[in-house]
Amino acid sequence: MLLTISTTHQPAHELGYLLYKNPASLQSFDLPFGKAHVFYPEAGEEKCTAALLLDIDAIELVRGARGRDTAATVDQYVNDRPYVASSFLSVALAQVFGSALSGKSRERQELADTAIPLQATISVVPSKGGDQILRRLFEPLGYEVRITKYALDPHFAEWGDSPYFTLTIEKTCRLQEMLTHIYVLIPVLDNDKHYAVGEAEVEKLLLRGEGWLAQHPERNFITSRYLRHRGRLTKQALERLADENLQEAEAAEESHAVEEAALEEKISLNEQRINSVVSVLKSIGAGTVIDLGCGQGKLLQALLDHREFTRIVGMDVAFGALEVAKRRLRFDQMPERQKERIQLIHGSLTYRDSRLSGFDAATCIEVIEHLDPYRLTAFERVLFEFAQPKTVILTTPNSEYNAKFESLPAGHMRHKDHRFEWTREEFRLWAEAAAGRHGYDVRYLPVGDEDPKLGAPTQMGVFTR
Repeated sequence: MLLTISTTHQPAHELGYLLYKNPASLQSFDLPFGKAHVFYPEAGEEKCTAALLLDIDAIELVRGARGRDTAATVDQYVNDRPYVASSFLSVALAQVFGSALSGKSRERQELADTAIPLQATISVVPSKGGDQILRRLFEPLGYEVRITKYALDPHFAEWGDSPYFTLTIEKTCRLQEMLTHIYVLIPVLDNDKHYAVGEAEVEKLLLRGEGWLAQHPERNFITSRYLRHRGRLTKQALERLADENLQEAEAAEESHAVEEAALEEKISLNEQRINSVVSVLKSIGAGTVIDLGCGQGKLLQALLDHREFTRIVGMDVAFGALEVAKRRLRFDQMPERQKERIQLIHGSLTYRDSRLSGFDAATCIEVIEHLDPYRLTAFERVLFEFAQPKTVILTTPNSEYNAKFESLPAGHMRHKDHRFEWTREEFRLWAEAAAGRHGYDVRYLPVGDEDPKLGAPTQMGVFTR
């Protein structure tokens, strides 16, 4: 079982300070199930790679678990445990790289707190659900994922692929962040643990999942598998994650409202956006609408006021945002006939989802700028190639107009979570290319008061096919 971690942050050999392991020497550690060896295949100024090799004593493992008086079958001794990543790797990470997993570095704390280019490769990971599960777990966390598949037997193609893969993940982040994700998600892929799961595992999951698990689109899947499908423990963990997500969403909503109010002193740009979107939807005669990235449900609330919208669906990746939307809509007190018109679903904009198909119109309001640029291709395919609504209405900030906001420093974006903000030309280039690839026409509408040179504060694209 082999894990390698590489960086090109210079001087790269300072990775040794983060891992508390000297690149110049081989180090071995005794573990309850065997030995862990740490060594560096390369440790230069430009690139450094640390390797963690587990040597699991499968026979002693069975003997220790079964006891001397218990009969053992052959399959207990002949299995994949010494070779595939599993909860053994998580335990080894905690014991061998414990300080790095906690984000501490006695001599290079500033480096430990810095996002650096990192790449991790796990030589063999089990995934009976195929490579898509690997992507579903790691891609929402911002990793570039590369997967190598293996045939059960290269001489017998009809046998198909094996459930084992080589996984490489790459991202610019803190080392603690990457190690934490590996620590939690490897047992999830294996769908097993080599030790008993109790209340302590809930606390461990919540500790290691702090800041990311509550927002992960697969959090139910992750939680259930991590806790070995223990229903009571899974329910307990999910309830606490939901509370965390709701608190974060409410705080984010309040923060965003304050930022927006300060930025847009004399105009209510959000209200103008919503009114413009509703007006376009009514003009095209849309009856069924899905709002992708619905957030706290402001557009949904406006759509409910118009009876011509007979089916309204809001989708968001954040559970907390959906909970806030339910409260905004007073979902629990809503009359049954009104409830029949609206539905809230959890999902990601970058994964193909059959629930997104069959709508007259899809709206994506001030959402696309929150996506990492490398995810735009996946978003485009999900929306235009797979969902294929008759009309798509998409709005995004016009970065040229930012100069009009006196309180916004030059070069800054309107919101701290924006990954980019486009000029009008940049938006048109993307929109026309996406429309052309998928058989749509696109027209552009301004939202808000237009400046003769800078344009409107919000740009809207209306795609039709």
